[in-house]
Amino acid sequence: MFQTMEQCTNFIFQLKASQYKGEPLQSARIILNALGNPEKKNKFIHFAGSNGKGSTLNATREILMAHGLTVGAFISPHLERANERVTINKHQISDEDFLHIANRLCEVVKEKLDGKFPSFFEFMTLLALQYFAEQQVDVVLLETGIGGRLDSTNVVIPEVSVITTISLEHTEMLGESYGQIAAEKAGIIKAMKPVVVGVKNKEALSVIKEAAIQLHAPLYLINEQFYIEHAKSSNFDYVSDVSIRDIEMAMVGEHQIANAALAITAVKLFMPAVDGLKVKQALQKAKWEGRFERVLGNIILDGAHNSEGTAALIETIKEIAPHHKVKFVYAALQDKDHAVSIELMDKVATEMHFTQINLPRAATANQLFEQSNHAKKFMHPDWQQLIETEKAILAEDEMLVITGSLYFIADVRSLFLKKGWIS
Repeated sequence: MFQTMEQCTNFIFQLKASQYKGEPLQSARIILNALGNPEKKNKFIHFAGSNGKGSTLNATREILMAHGLTVGAFISPHLERANERVTINKHQISDEDFLHIANRLCEVVKEKLDGKFPSFFEFMTLLALQYFAEQQVDVVLLETGIGGRLDSTNVVIPEVSVITTISLEHTEMLGESYGQIAAEKAGIIKAMKPVVVGVKNKEALSVIKEAAIQLHAPLYLINEQFYIEHAKSSNFDYVSDVSIRDIEMAMVGEHQIANAALAITAVKLFMPAVDGLKVKQALQKAKWEGRFERVLGNIILDGAHNSEGTAALIETIKEIAPHHKVKFVYAALQDKDHAVSIELMDKVATEMHFTQINLPRAATANQLFEQSNHAKKFMHPDWQQLIETEKAILAEDEMLVITGSLYFIADVRSLFLKKGWIS
């Protein structure tokens, strides 16, 4: 039995690879059944996608909260502590509740799975589902980890599914093509339940459409069933059967406008009546830490962890700071295709700085450095020293963009909080 959060998180963080070797989702269903099937006691909106699912979930949460609903949310990864993954109306699960449910899960694993634990992400999914059932929230927003079809969150029957974007990521697990990856993400589509889709890639979209047709799931496509008009930076009009004009967002960038439109559509499908003024007020508050987070004026933190995210990051920089010189600081994990992201940054950067984080799956600074063709590229084993040095010499017409893995952004944010650079 865990007595402290430190004991608990030290143990569950080690559950990276599942010890349980049964069929996918089998262990989750065994545990949920032993708990009395908490996944059947709430209503859900389920989010999948290569990029944008966290931002879309966050915008959805703000809109639902503005309408007076109590909203549970399960997200990943966390930036500082595991409790961030499980929230109700943005309030993190308490250590007491976390420990109570974690200990109960351990008992079930010992009784039903002979002590063979599922993965860390699956453990956290089950903990969240049990917590939300106990707290009797109005709706739960679930973000997939990887893929969708075999993701541990895919044990629920949601009222609405949302698929944001499809890019080539986790190809060793999800497939080598857009179509194969789309098929995995489309696994969250359920029979007769509506699905909101922001995907633009034609191959991926074709697969998602076919899955929806097979399941008789009503399909809501961006630029077909709902539209974005007069978009600029953080302002846009949402147009569908009910239109909302002159929406001003806290988040900036074309991709964030698309995410907001997906969120509005998901809420409209979940609720019978949506108040346009409350939507506008909600999106003015919908910030997402580590996603184009502007610090000290000209430092940007952004967890652009694949080429699609990097492209969106660069377009947003061009939009808000077209005359700034841009220095990139990049660190990432090995299980990503970095070549395209680095090539995109090379084209717009005045300097490229590569570093590394202290994780078993982290790419080394040298591995990343070797993939860059920039004339002014640098390699740094100590990211903290690098950032402190670059911050000290950053000119008014320069922008320091710290990007790559969200695990890297989490470490950087911890440093910034410690230094008092962000509150």
